[in-house]
Parts: sequence; C-alpha cells; structure tokens
Amino acid sequence: MFDAIAPRYDFLNHLLSAGIDRWWRRRAIRSLNLSGREIVLDLCTGTADVAIEARLADPGALRVVGLDFSHAMLTHAVGKLRRRHLDGDIALVRADASTIPLRPGSVDAVTIAFGIRNVDDRAAACREILRVLRPGGRLAVLEFAMPTRPLFRRLYLSYFRHILPRVGACISGHDSAYAYLPASVDAFLPHAFMDLLRQSGFADVAADPMTFGSVFLYTARRGS
Repeated sequence: MFDAIAPRYDFLNHLLSAGIDRWWRRRAIRSLNLSGREIVLDLCTGTADVAIEARLADPGALRVVGLDFSHAMLTHAVGKLRRRHLDGDIALVRADASTIPLRPGSVDAVTIAFGIRNVDDRAAACREILRVLRPGGRLAVLEFAMPTRPLFRRLYLSYFRHILPRVGACISGHDSAYAYLPASVDAFLPHAFMDLLRQSGFADVAADPMTFGSVFLYTARRGS
C-alpha cells in the first residue's frame, strides 16, 4: 500500500492537511531542543520530510538517519535529498521500526511522524527506540487522533471519513489506502500509547494536542 501511494504522497499530505503538516513537523523538531551536534533517527521516514526538517532546522541535527520499510517511499526520498544537496547529511535505511539496525545508545533523538500506528509490534518498536537512544535522549512522535470537542469532532469526522478517502483515492489511484487511514486512527488511543511508552521505560512522557486535538505531539526521554 505504501509503495503504491508513494508517487503522490507528499502532494496529498500537503493538500489534505491544508499545509498544516509543515507546522506539525516543525513543532516536533523544536521539541527536541537540538543544539546542532546531534544524530537524529527518523523512523517511518516515508519521503524524509521530517528528516529534512531536522537537518535544516536552526539549529539542526548534525546528521540524520531516515528508516522506512517501503522501497518506493525511500526512492522518492533519495530524489528529494539529492535536489536539496542533503544526501551527504541524511542517510536512508530500509528496515523495520521494530528491529532497528543501529547500535545501542547511538542516537541523540528519535522522531516518528504519523507512522507509529502502522507498526505491527509497537511494544517492540518502543523497546528498540529506547535501546538506540543515548541516556537522556529525546523522542518526539506525531500522530493523528480523534478530536473531543463536539462541534469540531463532527466536522472532522465528516471530512475524515467521507471527503479525505475519496480525494486520496482519486489522486493516489489507490482505493483502500486513504480509507485505511480513518480506521487506523480510530484504533489508536492516546492514553494507551502513553502507557506503552512508560511501560517501555521512557520518562517524562507527555502528549500535547494540536489543531483542535486532531494531532498529538508525544514527547518522552530516556532516563540516565
């Protein structure tokens, strides 16, 4: 599915979010409090938008590793990095988030944007993230959620369940990909994910709602 939608993925992200996705990514990177010396791992990197944001932030990461299991997504990411002359600063790896091919304590921060709900074994992924983070390293996760404010929730559900899947299918050419999105968000519960992070050994776990609660920024830290 992810390989199939890769050619129109960036366009649809910006279109279906009305461009707000760029602000969400910037907010996530700011939460890491980068100094310019860090190595950042971006899991479920897709076409590397968050990896690029981490490198170009001011201050940005010294080096970024983007990891994804979709070959087509990474192929598009390679083209973007070359056009921006960032292929020397951002390394791309094809792998699964639940078995990260990096040494323990080898990265200073980890990001995941709208990918953790698609990981089959989230507990394994959280354990792996904790393993590759150095002591004190930070985690920032962006993920969709169902808003709780009644009026916005009604509007959001109408858009999310009826308009977004039709537009996504029409532009991407994949009938089920954007129908899958609302179902996967329905099944992803913020409090359950926060509990999982704590059970995995993370400290200072927090969730910051954005855009009327339709997106959460989860932050956490590996203890010393």
